[in-house]
Amino acid sequence: MEVILSAPRGFCAGVVRAIEVVEICLQRYGAPVYVKHQIVHNPYVVSELERKGAITVESVEEIPRGSLVVFSAHGSAPEDFEQAKDRELRVIDAVCPLVTRVHNEAKKYHREGKKVLLVGHKGHQEVIGTMGQVEMTLVGDDVFADLPDWDENTEVAVLTQTTLSVGDTAQSIGAIKGRFSDALVRNDICYATTNRQSAVMEMAVLVDLVLVIGAVNSSNCNRLREVAEAQGVPSYLINGPEEIDPAWLNGVAKVGITSGASTPEVLVESVVQALNPEKVTLLSGAEEDVSFTLPKELR
Repeated sequence: MEVILSAPRGFCAGVVRAIEVVEICLQRYGAPVYVKHQIVHNPYVVSELERKGAITVESVEEIPRGSLVVFSAHGSAPEDFEQAKDRELRVIDAVCPLVTRVHNEAKKYHREGKKVLLVGHKGHQEVIGTMGQVEMTLVGDDVFADLPDWDENTEVAVLTQTTLSVGDTAQSIGAIKGRFSDALVRNDICYATTNRQSAVMEMAVLVDLVLVIGAVNSSNCNRLREVAEAQGVPSYLINGPEEIDPAWLNGVAKVGITSGASTPEVLVESVVQALNPEKVTLLSGAEEDVSFTLPKELR
């Protein structure tokens, strides 16, 4: 068996920054450090930080008054900050700067009097945080998405969740433009999502099976599996080697492996080790040299 590794894969700059924020807080201020929502969507990362003294909660109300809390990389709604102020919490916001950019766009277009449409997945933490910024309407990322029954001349601005399928989002935006031809479209899918999906498309045609390493609640990991599957290749999303079904490997000569933007490389290495291939091939891909500065409180 040959394993073919997609590139780029794994951590993006926003995830690296968010994890670093929690680790610095633990080192500088000591445990416990509360984290509102999973800092990134990967159980291995979350458990490693909790082992060091982080405590993950889903609600600001769960945090003892006066504590230190880190808000997750996905972004938080203004009401979370208001509740934190009421509880006298010290907040350090680890939101990805590319998500903050979407928040700022939403505020700008709302101030200009435009109706804001957000293309994204209902219930995802990033979408919850973005929709809390201003009044907006959520639209699914497919050509059959239900669109609001506004006049066709309505001034519309279209934003997107950062971790969507590039192809599906293009279809959805096409449908929106078909209804609101003058809509202003900001495609906010981030560089890491785009690069990983492009790399998977190139890899999928070379292999008999694709394994995406990552968490089931990770949007970008799920999109990678869907993109690979759309190339006609059996594709599975797994957290680690323990989730590999031996039946998947029957008659398989080449296994393609990638990982989502919140997946540590150690999990990829563990899967490769479990497969024990005769050969490992690393594909070349887009070079990523993006980095983000830490929140001002930690600089």
